Amino acid sequence: MSQYDFDLFVIGGGSGGVRAGRISAGYGARVAVAEEYRYGGTCVIRGCVPKKLLVYASEYAHAFEDAAGFGWSVGETSFDWAKLIANKDKEIGRLEGIYRRLFENAGAKTFDGRAKLLDAHTIEVAGQRVSAETILIATGGTPVKPDIPGAELMITSNEAFHLPTQPRRIVVIGGGYIACEFAGIFNGLGSKVTQLYRGEQVLRGFDEDIRNHLGAEIAKSGIDLKLNTDAVKLEKAANGALLLHLTDGSMLEVDAVMAATGRKPNTAGIGLEQAGVALDKAGAVKVDAWSRSSVPNIYAVGDVTNRINLTPVAIREGHAFADTVYGKKPRQADHADVPSAVFSQPNVGSVGLSEADARKQFASVDIYRTSFKPMRHTLSGRDEKILMKLVVDAGTDRVVGAHMVGPEAGEIIQGIAIAIKAKATKADFDATVGIHPTAAEEFVTLREKVK
Repeated sequence: MSQYDFDLFVIGGGSGGVRAGRISAGYGARVAVAEEYRYGGTCVIRGCVPKKLLVYASEYAHAFEDAAGFGWSVGETSFDWAKLIANKDKEIGRLEGIYRRLFENAGAKTFDGRAKLLDAHTIEVAGQRVSAETILIATGGTPVKPDIPGAELMITSNEAFHLPTQPRRIVVIGGGYIACEFAGIFNGLGSKVTQLYRGEQVLRGFDEDIRNHLGAEIAKSGIDLKLNTDAVKLEKAANGALLLHLTDGSMLEVDAVMAATGRKPNTAGIGLEQAGVALDKAGAVKVDAWSRSSVPNIYAVGDVTNRINLTPVAIREGHAFADTVYGKKPRQADHADVPSAVFSQPNVGSVGLSEADARKQFASVDIYRTSFKPMRHTLSGRDEKILMKLVVDAGTDRVVGAHMVGPEAGEIIQGIAIAIKAKATKADFDATVGIHPTAAEEFVTLREKVK
């Protein structure tokens, strides 16, 4: 009989923690999980899923406008923010129930409350003390606000999903994927949107062509994109509006200011230091390739490790942990060539190396790129262009990066990612017959190298 109450105690009921706990229980481990908020984590509750629902809602305005070019008379339209949020909440509630049942149906025990480590094997949660042989930290991350006067008046992505009314005028601070996505959401739903970014172009870390193309499309969409500009102070006016002072000396009067300036790992106040778990300067749990922390029996997966902060990656890390520790199938999560999407408007899809990163790794790089108007907009009249790009290692002819800005970019890049993961060559792309007429066929018809 084990000296511990559980073989595995998971702190955090998000995607990574639930996958790790469920698979571990399937291998016969006695598993428990503690969640202080709602099961499903950032992605399901206040991230990817509700965000994508709001993106869908915001795209209808363009669809109504575009319909005229195809002979449709849509008539007067109106939008009900409260109805959208209520319907979104209903769906999120359904998904949360599924996540909880997945865990419970695997035979694991759930604790509703904040868990805290007392030492490397003891956890305090919901007024109880329990022990576990192995502990998995899967507490995710949380948004941060800029360190300026009045920052407490700002909202983040957490609050944006629950606003009682839609702001007529909103500033979104940031240039990352969350900022670009929410700027597009509020713009599509009819709000007057200003997006501030202190850098020279949005989506730092993405391929430069993708960044520049998306920045131009954002500006064309009606969003007032202010680059090389930051907020310095936020205050409340006598009329209830918010006054945001900018680095260029100007001031904006708005109804809401949303900070999308980054996220930090959820490691504060859960006893990691007392248990001897080492954290990096950002507060993330330091882990090795096996997701093991500096304490041999404590592991961590997902955003709390600040590796690749994507839900499917957290799930892969959690599954690899369970296979390794309880499944007698040791393996490491693969972090190479992970595809990603930004549900901005238009979408961004990316997998593999950017042109700049490829040039650092390979002696010679070939670039294939095209930009064109989507077929839909030949009749709709909308001024929007697609960008597609392939990055090729000239020495081996292997395609090492694929990038796209345009409708359904994420859907298209998912398929391309399989080819890149399989180390397909440019000749393999060229030998593939395109599906006509589609935008995706351009990836297999690119023939001219960019000089």
